[in-house]
Amino acid sequence: MNYGFVIDNRSCIGCHACSTACKSENQVPLGVNRTWVKYTETGRYPETQRHFQVTRCNHCENPPCVTICPVSAMYQQADGIVTFDGDACIGCKACLQACPYDAIYIDPDTGTAAKCHYCGHRVEVGLEPACVVVCPTHSIISGDMDDPDSEISRVKAANATSVRKPEQQTRPNVFYVEGQRINLDPTLSDREPAGMMWADVVPIHDTAGPIQFDSVTQAEHMVQVAYNAQHKVPWHWQVPAYMLTKGIGAGLWMLLGLSVLMSSLEHHSLMVVGLVGLAFTGITTALLVGDLERPERFLSILTRPQWRSWLTRGAFILIGFSVLTGVWWGAAWAWGSVPAPEAWAGLTIPLAIGTAVYTAFLFAQAEGRDLWQGWLLAPHLLVQAVLAGTASWAVLEAIDPSLALQLPVSTTALFGGTLAIDLLLCLLDICILPHPTKEGKIAARDIAWGRYRHHFWGGGIMLGHLIPACFFFLGGQALAVAALCALVGMYCYEHAYVYAPQDIPNS
Repeated sequence: MNYGFVIDNRSCIGCHACSTACKSENQVPLGVNRTWVKYTETGRYPETQRHFQVTRCNHCENPPCVTICPVSAMYQQADGIVTFDGDACIGCKACLQACPYDAIYIDPDTGTAAKCHYCGHRVEVGLEPACVVVCPTHSIISGDMDDPDSEISRVKAANATSVRKPEQQTRPNVFYVEGQRINLDPTLSDREPAGMMWADVVPIHDTAGPIQFDSVTQAEHMVQVAYNAQHKVPWHWQVPAYMLTKGIGAGLWMLLGLSVLMSSLEHHSLMVVGLVGLAFTGITTALLVGDLERPERFLSILTRPQWRSWLTRGAFILIGFSVLTGVWWGAAWAWGSVPAPEAWAGLTIPLAIGTAVYTAFLFAQAEGRDLWQGWLLAPHLLVQAVLAGTASWAVLEAIDPSLALQLPVSTTALFGGTLAIDLLLCLLDICILPHPTKEGKIAARDIAWGRYRHHFWGGGIMLGHLIPACFFFLGGQALAVAALCALVGMYCYEHAYVYAPQDIPNS
């Protein structure tokens, strides 16, 4: 059994009956939608056309929202329906990032994720979904696609159909008869508030024309979205801030561990630098929990973990790292020393590396944000952690010269080397290496030349790298100024990197 939908665009009249029936049947709050009808107009007056598209969850055979959910609040039934458990959801919003179709929202009343669940309460008693029953032109057909005698199987067999974003390999189970490319691909038209009906929309992207198929090709006729559901950004300032604080905490303890293994570590350095590292790791945890819509449910990640999710794996890595470093520091504070410090360091370093880079694998599961899928992110996060740790240590060393880094290379040399490597990786990721998808190209363009260019060039490159390089050559106490500039610039870069892909609508 495999349930799905066929939307017949030949007969859809854009009446919104499906949208209102869905809201009524499932008590969907104002401001969010499980089903909506997208309108797009093409042509030039008086030869114009309006195209309708019923838009909703695609009940994918390979649903990325299920894979990324840390507590199995999103799950797939044996009949193919992708549904959710609001009582289990912690409101992490990862499923919103994973969905390539903008089909999931956070319920403003419950603070939990919700979407079309195929009216499962109706299907289980032999009824059709509410949207199917109410459609006056029978443009929405539902049923079991594994049954060759079902109406949906016959319609699929008799007509050519298309799906949204087949390149994502989610294998969606919502099929469109005469699906219009301008509706199926949301990047082909800009969102202009003056042209929308009943909608308040903030335009984000500057386009070179009414419709842009790629970086150079444009359509010759007018295309304008008349109505669509508002796209919202799920993750805000807490995420770039968490990436910075996580890098500082992991980087400091990585350097502490290396100092033990490669030379010696004074007790005073472990106490001061280790405490700062623990503090930033604690801030990281606070940012993560505080960004949840249901923070009181955070412990669900520990009590009902879904191990395919890198949110779950990352949480356990972060907890293991925090416990190990906390016990090491606490024992050293209480007793003055700990036995076998090399063993502690040998365990700390891989956990610190895991803490630094696990976000790359989490972002890779966010399949709705193509810029985050690059192979360069994991090594970049590792370099950022070393840079953030070295910069933080340089500041501490400027305050207390007895905290000199105990490594074969000096703090100055390590800072300068990682600064140069990080600059190269920033430019490679955004400006030099090609991005395989159109959404990735748009996000990179918005960072380098669009809405976030000041964060990237002014903050990330100038303040974060070029200015520190100038102070670096001055030497002495100027290194602390360079280090602070590098940390602020790193946040600016992460702000652009986190926000730009989220601005691109997937519906």
